[in-house]
Amino acid sequence: MDRFHQLQVYVAVAEEEGFAAAARRLQLSPPAVTRAVAALEDILGVKLLDRTTRCVRVTEAGRRYLEDARQILAGMKAADEAAAGINAEPRGHLAVTAPVLFGRLFVMPGIIAYLERFPAMAVDAIFLDRPVNLLEEGLDVGVRIGELADSSMRALRVGGVRHVLVAAPAYLQRYGSPRVPADLREHTLIAPTAGGFGVGWRFAEAAGDHLLKINARLKVTSNDAAITAALAGFGIARLLSYQVAEEVAAGRLRLLMPEYDPPQYPVHILHREGRHAPVRVRAFIDLMAEMLRADGTLNPGTVAG
Repeated sequence: MDRFHQLQVYVAVAEEEGFAAAARRLQLSPPAVTRAVAALEDILGVKLLDRTTRCVRVTEAGRRYLEDARQILAGMKAADEAAAGINAEPRGHLAVTAPVLFGRLFVMPGIIAYLERFPAMAVDAIFLDRPVNLLEEGLDVGVRIGELADSSMRALRVGGVRHVLVAAPAYLQRYGSPRVPADLREHTLIAPTAGGFGVGWRFAEAAGDHLLKINARLKVTSNDAAITAALAGFGIARLLSYQVAEEVAAGRLRLLMPEYDPPQYPVHILHREGRHAPVRVRAFIDLMAEMLRADGTLNPGTVAG
């Protein structure tokens, strides 16, 4: 039996978590799918899947083998695309994820430009303010803000952002401006909980980083809501620099104590295909990286052409 065929079948069963679903995906009969996986397990001498009456789950050995199998299949696909022509037009489907507000402001323009450039492509945009595992959730490309913990992903740095304190001029005129982080305890604070940055606010001080525990009067689950409250003059909010760049530039919000801002958080484009990424993925990453690196909000001093 063709080993390449066995790998395709195994990946489908593992991803669909079932033999019948994999058979439908591959347009094969269920017995043919069962035989292919059984033959592969016999060749390897290990159990790749745990089968129950309700579902199918990969074993520990199967999980490691699944990633290798995906890379082999991706490499074959890349080789086919290269043989068809390195400049072959992307076609098919792409799933992209990013934080909600970053996705709306920066990634969506890239997606639209990509779809306009490549009419044979379709894109699913999944914008979520929570950590997303590209491999487990079947996504092709992600934009992530912050230090990377997952070394299995390919990462391309495209800029950086930082936490900033902002307030409306009306609030500052009424209550004054804090001069040091400790002064924030005397102010009305707005704390967005999206993005997983925690309840404390970290500041860079002469003695080193300092985490200030805050008691926010208003906690909101979305960054948009925090910006709305700050614009209304309700209090001081802490947000990422890109989220309020437009309001700060227009004078609707003012930056507070920038000398205490903590170091930048890097912005990366992630993908799981490695150097064997198909044309559709490489084309999107190239376009998105060019747009993000040209944006002065993420790369101060850059002038977009």
